[in-house]
Amino acid sequence: MKGVKKIEELIKKANVLIEALPYFKDFFGKTFVIKYGGSIMANAELKKKLIEDITLLKYVGINPVIVHGGGPAINQTLARLNIKANFIDGLRVTDQETMEIVEMVLSAKINKEIVASINQMEARAVGISGKDGNLIKARLKKYDDPAKDLGLVGEVKEINPELIKKLIADDYIPVIAPVGVNETGDSVNINADDVAGQIAAALAAEKLIYLTDVNGILADPADKSSRVSQLNFQEIKQLIENGKIVGGMLPKVEGCIRAVSNGVARTHILNGLISHPILLEIFTDQGIGTMIVQE
Repeated sequence: MKGVKKIEELIKKANVLIEALPYFKDFFGKTFVIKYGGSIMANAELKKKLIEDITLLKYVGINPVIVHGGGPAINQTLARLNIKANFIDGLRVTDQETMEIVEMVLSAKINKEIVASINQMEARAVGISGKDGNLIKARLKKYDDPAKDLGLVGEVKEINPELIKKLIADDYIPVIAPVGVNETGDSVNINADDVAGQIAAALAAEKLIYLTDVNGILADPADKSSRVSQLNFQEIKQLIENGKIVGGMLPKVEGCIRAVSNGVARTHILNGLISHPILLEIFTDQGIGTMIVQE
């Protein structure tokens, strides 16, 4: 009886692989841009599961490109240095001192931790920022109201994807910190969701995947079970107008729309607090998040 149960368990595992087989075939050689940060980074076990997902993508012939944030880690470092964190419309006010800390945390700490984790899984990763190879040319983000001076906060002006393409061609996984350079050569802090969307568009990636801390886009933000599995642009617009998509979800949705409008085949918003979220969304028929398409 014990042997029969063992065989049944093995058959279930085989069936999982058979279900994933068409996806392996369809996505072989394609590029996926994956953005993560926040709550996932604070949980060692979730980080490990995510790195396992990314490594598996690489081993089945998919080219993952990672864009990471790091807001909580930046806040912790600023607090230790007794520097107050200020925000306007959800964006961090970034003076020169804060920018130095942002760049240190993103490029020197978080980026290298992700690279080391991937390398430990016997894949090959290289950490870069938007400053490397003129990857991200930026401009300062300005408001008409002078009271809303964000300092060294930027938005993407241009993506030069040649360095990323070179790393992919050489069989590396690029890990990108969202720091760019403006016209005067200053480092600028850029929203990682925006960077991911712009990079996906510049690469004409097969998929753009945002990992967040909710179950995709919710028809009712107060009801965690109200996940919508697929939305088109018109439905997204309606949810925004009705106040159903707000706050930190907005830049993710905007990144999805921009990416799809510029040739990215599919975009996904997933709950990264679930174990193996990418595998569950990409290689199963049901999926666990929200996919955004044009029509």
